[in-house]
Order: sequence, then C-alpha cells, then structure tokens
Amino acid sequence: MPPPNGFEYQRRGDGTIVITHHGRHATTLRGRRAAEFLDDVDADPQEVMARWTGNYRRGNERMSRDHPRNHR
Repeated sequence: MPPPNGFEYQRRGDGTIVITHHGRHATTLRGRRAAEFLDDVDADPQEVMARWTGNYRRGNERMSRDHPRNHR
C-alpha cells in the first residue's frame, strides 16, 4: 500500500490548524487538539495528517468491493 500523500496544513494566527488534502479542506483543529497535532506532526507529516483527518485506507477496500454481500 503506498504511503499517504497530498496533505498540507496551515497554522493561522489564532492558533487554528487547517488540514487540506489535494487542495480541499479536510479538517480544522483548534485549541488542545491543535497543540497535540503540532506535537505529533514532526514524526511523519503525511501519515500523521492522514490519521488525524481519518482519510486513510485500511487496505481491504478493493477486496470488499467484490464480496457478494456488497452486490445489492
């Protein structure tokens, strides 16, 4: 599975963090969550932003698409 990519984040003057994915708004973090994100983002920024936005694949999407119960 390829690593996540296309994520960017901006720090605003009021302490808000805006995370985008391929130029589209993904989430906004404020207060304590923004501070936790900034502490966490140093490790692997793309992976961290994917995890914080919930926008990452778990690896089974392609297989589950072909499962009989999903053909309604």
